[in-house]
Amino acid sequence: MPRRGRLMDVIIPADLWGDDGDAVIATWLFQSGELVSVGAVLAEVMYEKASMEVTSPGAGRLTILIAAESPVRQGQLIGLIETY
Repeated sequence: MPRRGRLMDVIIPADLWGDDGDAVIATWLFQSGELVSVGAVLAEVMYEKASMEVTSPGAGRLTILIAAESPVRQGQLIGLIETY
């Protein structure tokens, strides 16, 4: 059985916008299965007319859990990074 690394959560930061409303994942800049580095911009999130970035908490392989153009809330899990 292949050895698996630790999983790190990719979440919408709790302080990304001012109120408790929904935003939308405008685009993912990587695809599921791609390797990403720490701090890489993974996704762009749109709230009203503002664009915000979600960055990678670690280096490893990305798994996208919430598709582009889907509504999201602050603190929501949107992906995973499998570290090695």
